[in-house]
Order: sequence, then structure tokens, then C-alpha cells
Amino acid sequence: MSAAVLPSGGSIFTTLPDVLFFPEFVFGGLVWTLVASTQVVFPNPLGWVMFVSIFCFVMTTIWFFIFLTGKNQSGIWPSLDVGYHATAALFYLSASVLLALVTITSRVSPLASGFFKIYQILIAAVVMAFITTLLYCIHAMFSAFRWKSS
Repeated sequence: MSAAVLPSGGSIFTTLPDVLFFPEFVFGGLVWTLVASTQVVFPNPLGWVMFVSIFCFVMTTIWFFIFLTGKNQSGIWPSLDVGYHATAALFYLSASVLLALVTITSRVSPLASGFFKIYQILIAAVVMAFITTLLYCIHAMFSAFRWKSS
């Protein structure tokens, strides 16, 4: 296996799938902040959504800096890259489905004052969560292609 199969330094800003780090930060951070800005009516599913969004945000940040500093040049890193992004995609898919369920369920709940704004925030969070899921899926697929071609 080639030791230089993964980019490092500034080249992570120009190679696919590594260019997806930035949108993963943005959309993942939006999920985190949108869910945090709602009232927690359904604590368990939203707790999982918060865990997934914060965990993936922190791990993607660490992953980004590992790639940026070039510490990813040993032979195991391509498979770790696939494993992390596939796990993140699976986590985000489960969180997105749960968040959509909470949003749909909250629509039939009795409307309280200001609830419509929270409902709109939840809708935005669902959209951002599914976009983030798609980004992690794409990143995992292209990482797998890169891993298999090395």
C-alpha cells in the first residue's frame, strides 16, 4: 500500500473527498445549534441527535487537523478514513430519522405559544441533518474508492 495515498497539508482543500470537510463542519454545526435552540420536549431522541452532531463535529475537527498536519501517512489511515466516515454516515442517518420523527410527532402535539417557531427550527434541523448524512455518505464512498485503488 502506498504511504502517500492520502493528501496532507493544503492539498486537502483541493482533493475529493477531503474537500467535504468544510461542508461537514458547517451543516453538522447547524444541526447542533438548531437542535440546541429548541425546547426539549422529547429528551431521548434529541439527546441522541445532540450526541451524534457533537461527536461527529469534534471527530471531524480532529480528523481535519490530522490530515492538515500530515499525520495520516501510514498504511492504516485509508481504511480508518473509510471506517470513520461510514460510521459517521450511519450515525447521522439514525439521528436524521429520529429528528424527523420528533418533528412529525411535534406537529400533531397541542400548539403552545411560540411552538410554531420551534417547529420551523426543527424542520430546518431535519433538512441540515439529512444534508450532513449525504455529505458523510459521499465522503465515505470516495474514501472507499481511494482506499481500494491504493
